[in-house]
Amino acid sequence: MYGFCCENNATEDYYRVKYFGTIVTKDNLIEEEIKKRIATDNRAFLVKQKIFQSKLIAKKTRIKLYKALIRPVVVYGSESWVLTENMKQKLLVFERKIMIRIFGPTQKADGEWRLKINEELENAIRYENIVRHIKSKMLSWLGHVERMTNERVPKIIYTWKP
Repeated sequence: MYGFCCENNATEDYYRVKYFGTIVTKDNLIEEEIKKRIATDNRAFLVKQKIFQSKLIAKKTRIKLYKALIRPVVVYGSESWVLTENMKQKLLVFERKIMIRIFGPTQKADGEWRLKINEELENAIRYENIVRHIKSKMLSWLGHVERMTNERVPKIIYTWKP
């Protein structure tokens, strides 16, 4: 099949499969994949940093650019992920770091500058954080599988009982 690349590590007793750029392990561990995606996304943000920090572009437009250019790199294939609390936190920290870079510091009434707090960042993106986005993609995929005919492989796997 196109897109598969198997790796058998002789020192470890497990298999890793690379499918269209996504590393899948026997135990469905995605920590390594998420770390790789976050690193890739940081590079993508740094390339476009001038656009995101430009005062000529409205904040709403910068949020839309983030959702269209940066977030998809991290969440590609996330429908099949099993998110642990640790991974959710890493994703949220990554997103907050990007949002802080996009919005920059806020000036207080006394003239001092401070970074936005998490609640302000959540309000800015209207509580559509990356974890909620992944969960909505998972639900969307589930609906897609539910509507499939019973002969399709994803439906067979989904309804299979050991």
